[in-house]
Amino acid sequence: MANLKKFLQNVFLFKEPEEKEAFILEETRQEKEELIEETRQEKEELRSTDSKKGGIISSFFSPKGKKEDESDELEEVSKDINKNLEYIKKTYNYPDNGDLIIREFKVVAKDKNLDAFIVLFDGMVDSNIVDSHILKPLMLLSNVEVKGKEKDLAQYINNHLISHSQVKMTKKMNDVIEEVNFGGAGLFIDEIDCAFACDVKGWVQRQVDKPITEIVIRGPQEAFTEGLRINTALVRKTLKDENLVVENFKVGRRSKTPCALMYIKDIANESLVEEARRRLNNINVDFIFDSGELEQLLEDSTFLPQPQMLSTERPDRTANMIAQGRLAILMHGSPFALIMPITNSDLLHSPEDAYVRFPYSNLFRIVRFVAVILSLLLPGLYVAITNFHHEMIPTDLLIAIESSREAVPFPSVMEILIMEFAFELIREAGIRIPGPIGPTLGIIGALILGQAAVAANIVSPILIIIVAVTGIGSFAVPNFAHAFSFRILRFVYIILAALTGFLGITLGIFVHGIILVSSKSFGVPFMAPLGPRTSDGVTDKLLRSPIWKQENRPDYLNVQKQRKQPKISREWAEREKKKR
Repeated sequence: MANLKKFLQNVFLFKEPEEKEAFILEETRQEKEELIEETRQEKEELRSTDSKKGGIISSFFSPKGKKEDESDELEEVSKDINKNLEYIKKTYNYPDNGDLIIREFKVVAKDKNLDAFIVLFDGMVDSNIVDSHILKPLMLLSNVEVKGKEKDLAQYINNHLISHSQVKMTKKMNDVIEEVNFGGAGLFIDEIDCAFACDVKGWVQRQVDKPITEIVIRGPQEAFTEGLRINTALVRKTLKDENLVVENFKVGRRSKTPCALMYIKDIANESLVEEARRRLNNINVDFIFDSGELEQLLEDSTFLPQPQMLSTERPDRTANMIAQGRLAILMHGSPFALIMPITNSDLLHSPEDAYVRFPYSNLFRIVRFVAVILSLLLPGLYVAITNFHHEMIPTDLLIAIESSREAVPFPSVMEILIMEFAFELIREAGIRIPGPIGPTLGIIGALILGQAAVAANIVSPILIIIVAVTGIGSFAVPNFAHAFSFRILRFVYIILAALTGFLGITLGIFVHGIILVSSKSFGVPFMAPLGPRTSDGVTDKLLRSPIWKQENRPDYLNVQKQRKQPKISREWAEREKKKR
């Protein structure tokens, strides 16, 4: 009875809404330290509570075998090479791992034969580098007297024998394990309390090729690959700025997938960079394989249909976004870069817009905007007009529509849902079928299916036209994820139109607009600079100004250097005016 009374009070009694703090991008160092300390105390309290209960909770939910907090890691590299060799074999389940290579050999130094071994994975390293720059010098050229301690011997080997550029001396066994897992090699020598982590990657990877999803007629024809360093080099080759910073991160507790955060140090907002670092450092999952998974772990709202980060495979577009003051995240194993923060207008722009004259790009943008409206609202408008608002159609057209639907047994909402699902099915099948058969299947399948549906009186002929125009409009959206969000919302507007006509569509647009205006991408309003409206200095919103008038970077990014070019960038034209 008391619970029922409390429930009714919560439902019917008015309460002042609780004030929630707005999102603040800035975060002081003291607040971070306090948050870390609170988290540590909570974990300690949880462990102590569980231990008092006899570990029942942890033993019930933890799998049998090694516990979560137990570790077999050897913290430091031992001077005894046998311990190091035993640990490496145990860690990598040797000899069960068929592609693991452990090469044992001798190093002659200080009148002694020192045991040594190198560990690597077959197929992931460049064998020529390992043989020529590591094994050959150590096995054939190491008979040199070295005076001093073991540290001097390690320095001598590093400075005089190993002729490879990317070698790191480390005392942590975990550093060697990570290097070997990522295509490197670990070198251990007896009586030396450190190991040599050698970056000798040599796996087969795809070379730089043309873009597949962001095709342009005019502009660079290069695309990212699955190699992280190739991708960062492509961006650096385009920008050529000494202030371009590439910060390295590793995401995934077990996969430790390398990724890079790229920005220009004297342009990007420092608070934005710090926020990106905070999110990357606080991802707690075992494995991450693609930038699509990373995007879902970094975005502000996981339920917003529209993407809150721009995914691009073009180095030139990535460089352009970084030059504006944005950030880019590149991930090993993914040919797509993540750009943040972004706005709704950025998702409607094509990489080609910057390479053509502004009248052409403005025409393209108007066409895309119309395509978005048609893709989102045209089926819903058809349902609303045919069911509720007959007076809006001219009499001759109304008679033609009704006569074509006379033999159709389904209501308009049912037939349009049937055709929309059929079109989505054909589109999905065309994507999944390999080779050139896919697009051919999509075109022929749509024609045959549409003609057969009309002949069988399942749908009306005008509905085929509406579904075709809707599908073409969705193809005109440059960003695939953005176009997919319109495909989902299209069904919502169809249902709203079937329920209440134009009233439902208006209500849907109103709610959709509120959601978009209240959304953010890394602290930046998603609908900026339109809602909330910023200064009139933004010259690249829905339409684009001439390139010589684009003097400032977007003000909603709060960059350190707002101006990107002087007021008079075409000095030759100004001089000609003065001569006249």
